Amino acid sequence: MPHVSTEAPVVTGALASAPVEPPTVESLAPGRPGYRRMSFALFAAGVAAFALLYSTQALLPAITADLGVTAGQASWTVSAATGALALFVLPLSALSERFGRRTLMTVSLTVAVLVGLLVPFAPNLEWLIALRAVQGAALAGLPASAMAYLAEEVRPKALVGAIGLFVAGNSIGGMSGRVVAGWISQLWGWRAALAAVGLIALVCAVVFRVLLPKARHFHPGTLNPRALAKTVGGHLADPLLRRLYAIGALFMTVFGAVYTAIGFRLVEAPFNLPQGVIGSIFLVYLVGTVSSAAAGQLVARLGRRGALYLAVGTTAAGLLLSLADSLGAVLLGLVLITAGFFAGHAVASSAVSRTAKTGRAQASALYQSAYYLGSSAGGTLGAVAFHTGGWGATVTLGLLAVLGVVSVTLYGTHAARVERRTLAAAAGR
Repeated sequence: MPHVSTEAPVVTGALASAPVEPPTVESLAPGRPGYRRMSFALFAAGVAAFALLYSTQALLPAITADLGVTAGQASWTVSAATGALALFVLPLSALSERFGRRTLMTVSLTVAVLVGLLVPFAPNLEWLIALRAVQGAALAGLPASAMAYLAEEVRPKALVGAIGLFVAGNSIGGMSGRVVAGWISQLWGWRAALAAVGLIALVCAVVFRVLLPKARHFHPGTLNPRALAKTVGGHLADPLLRRLYAIGALFMTVFGAVYTAIGFRLVEAPFNLPQGVIGSIFLVYLVGTVSSAAAGQLVARLGRRGALYLAVGTTAAGLLLSLADSLGAVLLGLVLITAGFFAGHAVASSAVSRTAKTGRAQASALYQSAYYLGSSAGGTLGAVAFHTGGWGATVTLGLLAVLGVVSVTLYGTHAARVERRTLAAAAGR
């Protein structure tokens, strides 16, 4: 990916963020006042968001059996939430430009938690899918606003690390929600499991609101659809941003497919695992916590493209290893897939925040939209692939997405070399 021409076109208009000026208040950084509170607050928000967003994923076999539906139909309880998030993340990011990142994140979490407390009472699959879609739409206000908040409030050199901690909160939320849901489902059913996840998210939402420092560098704009369209068009015209959006979508396609289908695989022969043990498999998410938090160090040592190649190679190795009919090999494969995914996601998402100099919320929103569309597609296609061709078909789907990441990254490397040669030739004239 080129290291030149990375700035999004400057957008004027009521919606665009005000030009970045030297702040009168020092930006947050490790060791500075407020940085630790901010880190804990956004970590808690990430836990709540991912615990709610993927709360039904570990429960798909139980939902399928209890409601008498197919695996593909049950997978929509995940895909509806991620798909709605993808659709609403851009318009809600525009509201954050007007009303503030902190306000929108608070409202989003509050609505999502309230819906989460209603989800266990859904009378049938249709109501369950509908409530999950509303929940996903509510959560759409969180990720892009969080990325924009960090880009505005955190010192640039500390940005990758700060975003890595937010992504680490995502991994903890995804893990804890699934593990808790799995064991509670085995004891009291999937409805009780969803209620427990809702209560965990409620606690995290309260912690987030209490700890998050007020924004000190936010400059509100006004809601102007024409300015929004111009901002979005500027971001989509940036070739680096387009590649980053594609990378996020493809990585999440792999992850969504694997973790949607893995429960169905492990409940069948030769594994025959109970629901609680299947939920515990998601402890592998702890690996994602480490790899996402270490993304800043990877970029410092290998560069952005080098870190992405490492993430891709790790993910592909995990997919191939998971083909073995050995629980140990499957677990190790999941470890590698999870480590590669979270590292790649942290690198790509932080690059978006650094690339966009104006309209950062919209730039992050476009990334999140592509990312969660990848999740939605991966979840549904992964379930269909598994029940059509077994785990091998799910792995094939994942490898095709990984190949897409490699292709996009290689193209970026080639484009960077061509641009450097062009600039060098122009300078020598």
